[in-house]
Amino acid sequence: MDSVASSARPHGTITRGTTGINRLRRSDRWLVHHPGVRAALAGAPDPLVVDLGYGAMPNTTLELAARLRSVRSDLRVVGLEIDPQRVVPARDGVHFGLGGFELAGLTPVLVRAFNVLRQYPESDVAQSWATMTAQLAPGGLIIEGTCDEIGRRCAWLLLDATGPLTLTLACDPFDIERPSDLAERLPKALIHHNVPGQPIHDLLTAADRHWAAAAPHGVFGPRVRWRMMLKSLRDNGFPVEQQRRQVRDCILTTPWSAVAPVTGSSR
Repeated sequence: MDSVASSARPHGTITRGTTGINRLRRSDRWLVHHPGVRAALAGAPDPLVVDLGYGAMPNTTLELAARLRSVRSDLRVVGLEIDPQRVVPARDGVHFGLGGFELAGLTPVLVRAFNVLRQYPESDVAQSWATMTAQLAPGGLIIEGTCDEIGRRCAWLLLDATGPLTLTLACDPFDIERPSDLAERLPKALIHHNVPGQPIHDLLTAADRHWAAAAPHGVFGPRVRWRMMLKSLRDNGFPVEQQRRQVRDCILTTPWSAVAPVTGSSR
């Protein structure tokens, strides 16, 4: 097929469509190595992946397809855009169509929605999540987040049918002075809650403190310093995941329950 046809009315509004080559490389690498994502793709009867809101050019969708095919070579990738003028012909085995949060009626095992909800009011987030999760195939997952224009600072949530599971922060270690520099890229569900009294603020404040304490390790490079910061956070009771392999990106992943907003303390 050359395009994706759906009788469903797209849910959402047209956003800026800003994109760039290799902009989402950090989240792509994370997906490729995430055990849960790999298991979901490997076990899916129909390994369909949807990239929602790919923007003015389909480059990042094509890149996602190429990287995920290292996990499962027969997966299908569909890029959806709510702006009909951005829908392009199929290319490199990837198809494109008109769609929004309803996912054009498709039932994917994995959805990527990057730099989409950032442009919506926070009040729209829960319903947008619910609309997408309702379309997931059994065991399906969603990665929803945001990044800067060249992909050096990123933050994303991993969700399943029950809601958010984890928050991940990722960056080029040479592009930050401290972990809280990533606050400007928090997902819409968290960005307005980075204030004293909120768990996300507590985490970022602690990360800055332990990053500063790990400064002596900076002589071995910022990646070593980041790993020491993660260890110190864990040793002090913060539930951040341990990095199981050497990675080029500085990554911090924590359960959603550790950063979910507390009612009554947001601005």
